[in-house]
Amino acid sequence: MIDPQRDLASVREATERLLTAVASLDNARLAAPSRLPGWSRGHVLAHLSRNADALVNVLEGRPMYESATAREKDIERDSGRQLDIQLADLHDSDALLRAVAGLPADWNRTVELRNGVTDTAARLPFRRLVEVELHHVDLDAGYELTDLPEEFVRREIGFLTERFRHHPDVPSIGLIAPDGRTWTTGGGEGGPLRAEGPAWELMGWLAGRRDGAALTVSGGKLPTLPPL
Repeated sequence: MIDPQRDLASVREATERLLTAVASLDNARLAAPSRLPGWSRGHVLAHLSRNADALVNVLEGRPMYESATAREKDIERDSGRQLDIQLADLHDSDALLRAVAGLPADWNRTVELRNGVTDTAARLPFRRLVEVELHHVDLDAGYELTDLPEEFVRREIGFLTERFRHHPDVPSIGLIAPDGRTWTTGGGEGGPLRAEGPAWELMGWLAGRRDGAALTVSGGKLPTLPPL
């Protein structure tokens, strides 16, 4: 069962971990490349701050972003800021999001995200948690997939396998963790495939942070997954 208030507490904890890690950087390292192609660490932090603002928009019934172009321009505009400004912006935008999300509301209502995607309001805190945790790894500042909380990894695998379920470009794939936990995704042409490995490796592949080379695959070759 989804517990948005519990997820908001996890968002606070994850954001504090990220802020502590970023505070150890300097402006030169902030401007250096992240693990995301074409983005510096500053781009990643700017995206996280503007994503918090965007989720406030969603919760308050406004469009998530003015447009895709405006989203990209805002990230580019804010990417080159000094470390202290980046830290303050991320702290303040996160605090505003959690304050708005903490107001009495109908968590069962349907909300609209980017590109016409809809979800229940109750899932927004976990979506924010995904942004914070995975982009913390993307910063390439000492936080790795292996450092992610086990519960988060399990839930993100479930979220992503559901996202790709029945996708016409993804064959049927069974994912198997060492402890016996299994998930199924895809369902398009081809398969069934089996991919076995540590849960964080499975999640890393699903989330586009691993190429799947560390997984044991049978029944064929892992496909290139569609963009998230």
